[in-house]
Amino acid sequence: MATPPPQYGAGPPSPYAPQQGPYQAPPQQGPYQAPQQAGPYQAPPPQAPPQQAGPYGPAWPQQAPAPYGPAYPPPQGMYGCRLCGAYPAAHATVRGHQGFLVIMRFLSMPGPFCRDCGLSTYRRMSSDTLWQGWWGPLSFFITPVTLLTNLGPRGTFRALPPQTGGFRPALDPGKPLWRRPAAVLFLVPALLLFLSIPTLIVIGLLFGEDEPPKLSVGQCVRNAGSWQQQDLRIVDCGAAGARFRVTKQLDVGDSCAPLDRLADTKYSADGWTQSCLTPLGKD
Repeated sequence: MATPPPQYGAGPPSPYAPQQGPYQAPPQQGPYQAPQQAGPYQAPPPQAPPQQAGPYGPAWPQQAPAPYGPAYPPPQGMYGCRLCGAYPAAHATVRGHQGFLVIMRFLSMPGPFCRDCGLSTYRRMSSDTLWQGWWGPLSFFITPVTLLTNLGPRGTFRALPPQTGGFRPALDPGKPLWRRPAAVLFLVPALLLFLSIPTLIVIGLLFGEDEPPKLSVGQCVRNAGSWQQQDLRIVDCGAAGARFRVTKQLDVGDSCAPLDRLADTKYSADGWTQSCLTPLGKD
């Protein structure tokens, strides 16, 4: 008799059959944790505005305060130099001028300045004005006025004591104005111009025309020039050169004799009276 086939599930388990058993849920993970940040956001420190270059170096209009305050704050009631921050400083304005034939340019640098920065600014701007300020019709007269105006700030800076503190070294004053080559080159013509007027006056007094003689009645004269350009000289009436005698000084309404000559008013004591010159009969 035939053997019946084995029923499903009977027999030894297959090694490839799925393993059956109770359901196990996957292990649960903890709550979601966001990644930790390195720290709160910090804005970068503010940058100081760029310095604006001027015709005489950095303008330094307003120094931005340092992150930790100024290194050498001036005492209360004192001003710090605008260029180096040192104290004491004086409020003064140094000026300059440039002439360009047709146009002109006015320059100024206001304070406050310490002693060294002020003298350096004064000497530099005045030196530039001495060789840049003459090249124009009006600039020729404005330049000396500008140089004289700068003498006030110069005296103010020289009266200051040596500076103290500051956030940078003070400017080097450099050589005095009269020792700078560019200034000396154009200072000599300027001095000659200023000295020419009194020199001409002195020459006129030393070598000018003599004062004309003052005539009085009874004197004898001779004319060394023409009657249009009289040059009367007083001489002795008995001398050979005597030609005329002063016989009258005219008043209002008077007149001289028909043959008399009239002397110019410059020979009178008051400057406006004419005299009658009567010929002596020697012509």
